[in-house]
Amino acid sequence: MAASNANASASANAAGREMVFTRVFDAPRELVFEAWTTPRHLEQWWGPVGFRTTIHEMDVRPGGEWRLTMRGPDGRDYRNRIVFVEVAKPERLVYQHEPEPGSEPISFQVAVTFAAEGSATRVNMRMTFPSAKARDYVALTYGAIEGANQTLARLAARLRHMQGWEVQIARRFDAPRDLVFQAWTDPEQLRRWWGPAEFTNPVCEIDPRPGGAIRIHMRAPDGVTYPMAGVYREVTPPSRLVFTSGALDENGSLLFEVWNVVTLEEDNGGTNLTLKATVMDITPNALRYLPGAERGWSSSLERLAREVAR
Repeated sequence: MAASNANASASANAAGREMVFTRVFDAPRELVFEAWTTPRHLEQWWGPVGFRTTIHEMDVRPGGEWRLTMRGPDGRDYRNRIVFVEVAKPERLVYQHEPEPGSEPISFQVAVTFAAEGSATRVNMRMTFPSAKARDYVALTYGAIEGANQTLARLAARLRHMQGWEVQIARRFDAPRDLVFQAWTDPEQLRRWWGPAEFTNPVCEIDPRPGGAIRIHMRAPDGVTYPMAGVYREVTPPSRLVFTSGALDENGSLLFEVWNVVTLEEDNGGTNLTLKATVMDITPNALRYLPGAERGWSSSLERLAREVAR
């Protein structure tokens, strides 16, 4: 998917204390929010062109701190301390920039909204300074307006990278929606149908709530075990699940990560399921898994159909 070509725009409010930036990204809202709140993604796009960012700490909750260092092309370091004021996933973030020792003694607040527009997302970022003088100082001294535009352009590129490959499957089940949702969230039922035909799951541990962990070990007919781990991002019974999943190597390190969105709609006593699985951060390690992913999901859903018909 490609990001919108619409340019980010900036404007000052009547008092001259604000900068407002708006851009539409060709990516779902949940994924844009994820890119804005996950250190390993932020480090790839945060800051103007030529800057490198290191995140030392990030606690995304009201009162949580976010500490980072931005290194400019000239080698100068810019330390940042940010405190979250409001976190409403995936609609809104409000955070306060506080000066670090040795940095500019300017504090300002940022409010970011994420509005779904079909499969795209409109991001509005409003920076509010204590005075017009402080706002102008940051704009003139650090080129903040151009810097913010460049940063959002880097986010667009990051989102393209995060959405490099995907599978979409739609299927109808002759079973009530509640029953199908239960089969996704009950570990004993999930153990029976997860994975391609003839695979078993000797380990199937799930905690179906936002932030809850997923751990499944799939065993192939030849005895080889493929461990998988993930995290639930959204759980809305009985209509929607969003979770990550990723293959692990022999040391337990993540080879690649998949962003999974499952939606369930009622249909005359049956259930229409739509699955969208997006591979994020495609690496050479991921490439050998991708050709069989759609076939594997289709086989899993065949097993799910038999499970809900029990």
